Amino acid sequence: MIDLIILSPERTLVHEQVHNVTLPSVQGPFQVLHGHAPIVAALEKGVVSYLGNDGLQAVEISSGFAKVENDTVTVCIE
Repeated sequence: MIDLIILSPERTLVHEQVHNVTLPSVQGPFQVLHGHAPIVAALEKGVVSYLGNDGLQAVEISSGFAKVENDTVTVCIE
């Protein structure tokens, strides 16, 4: 499992354990699975989607960045 945290300037939008996360990077979308290598990526307008225990969920974003490290994905969005 992956710990997913999605933060906006106002509040924490998501903080839960998920199976995978797909992010809209400026270099193209990529998926994060358990054991992913550390990375920091700029994000563009699109959808952050993730598969949790409640099924597939999605959050629309306009931009931001993501940090992947130690099975934790932290997404800071505008």
